[in-house]
Amino acid sequence: MYSAVSNPFQQYRTTSIKTASPAKLLLMLYEGLIVFIKRGKQEIESGNPAQAHISIVKAQDILTELMSNLNMEYPISHNLFQLYDYMKQRLVAANIKKDTDILDEVLTFAEELRDTWAQAAKIARGREAEI
Repeated sequence: MYSAVSNPFQQYRTTSIKTASPAKLLLMLYEGLIVFIKRGKQEIESGNPAQAHISIVKAQDILTELMSNLNMEYPISHNLFQLYDYMKQRLVAANIKKDTDILDEVLTFAEELRDTWAQAAKIARGREAEI
């Protein structure tokens, strides 16, 4: 078994996170959110409620991280906070009820947010290249 220090994949992942731009980190969080929501849904459908719970809680943790890193000096941050809070509440409901329809609802929001931020990052990179 690899330790965290000797595992090349873990080292690569740690380095990727430490050297990522803020935009890339945000996209990585959205990707993780999407993965854990999908995993939670699959576990519910497979009849593994305990594993579904673990995945859904990890998705909630990512939303908490997103909420805690908002710069509330900007009006859009208040809107994002409310959206993240709503998504988190829906994940709690999905987890309690083991309801895949609720997970699909939250997944749609997560994918739309990821796609929007990916497009914004692409536009920003294009502007930086022009300078």
